[in-house]
Amino acid sequence: MTDIPAPPWRKARRANAPRTVLSRDLIVATGLRIIDSEGLDALSMRRVAQELGTGPASLYAHVENKEELLDLIYDEVMGEIRVPDPDPERWLEQLRELIMDEFRVFRAHADIAKVGLATVPTGPNALRIGEGQLAIMLAGGVPPKVAGLMVDRLGLYVSSDAYEGSLYITRQRASGKDLESFMGEFFGQVEEFYRGLPTDRFPNLVAQIDNLMNPGGVERFEFGLDLILRGLASCVEEATGPTTKG
Repeated sequence: MTDIPAPPWRKARRANAPRTVLSRDLIVATGLRIIDSEGLDALSMRRVAQELGTGPASLYAHVENKEELLDLIYDEVMGEIRVPDPDPERWLEQLRELIMDEFRVFRAHADIAKVGLATVPTGPNALRIGEGQLAIMLAGGVPPKVAGLMVDRLGLYVSSDAYEGSLYITRQRASGKDLESFMGEFFGQVEEFYRGLPTDRFPNLVAQIDNLMNPGGVERFEFGLDLILRGLASCVEEATGPTTKG
């Protein structure tokens, strides 16, 4: 049997869109997607609600406010970081691998570094990372006080480096250009400026411009991290004393 068409003068009834079932996980995932695509400044409870096709008031049954949402998003990102089981024979290598993985994750979610700065870890994933760092260092013989200080310093090093990267991405978004084009143009202008400096006043800056400009972001991060870890290893050597061969 063929359905009878509706008269042309009668408006067709639109089917109601299925209601989104809200949950804390969905709100957090939506918030993270906004931060990754548009930056931290674009995030608001209203914006998340719009993305989910609901009103801001409906979010408050799951998340108290924007501050709590940011804490939850931050901890969600920290959940992507791998933490190895401590191996005393490889502790320094393991710590380096862990920090490099943090660096990778923070670069993938650049604006999240703004949340990590001046934030005391309280979420389960952030606590897992702090616990893992301590376990690795203590297994390697790092003095407890040094290990405690190093957890703070390493977190600051990762967050500050990623934060600098997020500032460039913010400029890139405002320029309307893709990231590669923006960075190439920006640093090309920086290099041109330095090469044009008067050599009688700034001979070293002009002469060393290639060494100042050429290393990429990952290479720069690894350079600083290796210096930090070298200093940490020396603390273990001082604590244990020189090895005497009989």
